[in-house]
Amino acid sequence: MDERDELFSYRNLQAYQSSKQLVTDIYSLLKHFPKEETYSLCDQLRRAVVSIPSNIAEGMGRVSLKEQIHFIEIAFGSLYEVMCQVEIAKDLGYITDLKFVEIERSVTSIAKMLSGLRAKRIKALTSNP
Repeated sequence: MDERDELFSYRNLQAYQSSKQLVTDIYSLLKHFPKEETYSLCDQLRRAVVSIPSNIAEGMGRVSLKEQIHFIEIAFGSLYEVMCQVEIAKDLGYITDLKFVEIERSVTSIAKMLSGLRAKRIKALTSNP
């Protein structure tokens, strides 16, 4: 493992990689939203979805396990925010049921990964107080 791999080890996390893919998927989806949503739902979705991998990366850059857990939980919150906004988009007819199910699958998968990351950090924290 070279120095860059060590420094940016968050890049190896499946949760990080999957959440970056979710960013790409959401951005592609937003291209088809009505223009009147550009500065409301679209902006909110962009901020929330980008927050997920950003907080994973920031958390893994912290030495403190408590801080790592904190940032994982922020990523979790942003993930749920994305799901809520995607549900609203579906209700407004901006996305199809099929696309909604695809995104929901991705969100569920990322949620499980984040849960596993958090559990590992909590276990490490409680075993080394």
